Amino acid sequence: MTPFASADVEARFGAYPTQVRRKMLALRELIFATAASTDGVGEIHETLKWSEPAYLTQQSGSGSTIRIDWKARTPDRYAMYFNCRTNLVEHFRSLFPNDFEFDGNRALILQLGKHLPKGSLAFCIRASLLYHASKRAAMFMPSHERPRASGRGRQASRVRT
Repeated sequence: MTPFASADVEARFGAYPTQVRRKMLALRELIFATAASTDGVGEIHETLKWSEPAYLTQQSGSGSTIRIDWKARTPDRYAMYFNCRTNLVEHFRSLFPNDFEFDGNRALILQLGKHLPKGSLAFCIRASLLYHASKRAAMFMPSHERPRASGRGRQASRVRT
């Protein structure tokens, strides 16, 4: 297990019920393992944001924050949260519609009684940890190589003459 750098984060994990703690620690380890095996991510900074364990690419600035948590009001579920101002969860929904439940554009919902879909989760973690680096790289691509926007929710503006 990756040692805790923060006593506050360690205490948060210690406060989870035993079954939940095991699942949350598995998510935590998957985040650290995925980061370690992904070029360009660098060291992960673990902290609390909104009293939830949060993982940032503070050193490299390559990614978007990932948070994980369990809520007593939904005792059989726990979640991995992503920045709701990104298109990450929308992208994950299109790729893995049967692997997760989704909470709007902000979270993947997991069931305590089910196995983690580690391959799908690792993909989602990697995408988030490289989110900003990917956007920067796309800026420097020749225009003919850039991915096209989906166009959903956008309308071309027309100027009438």
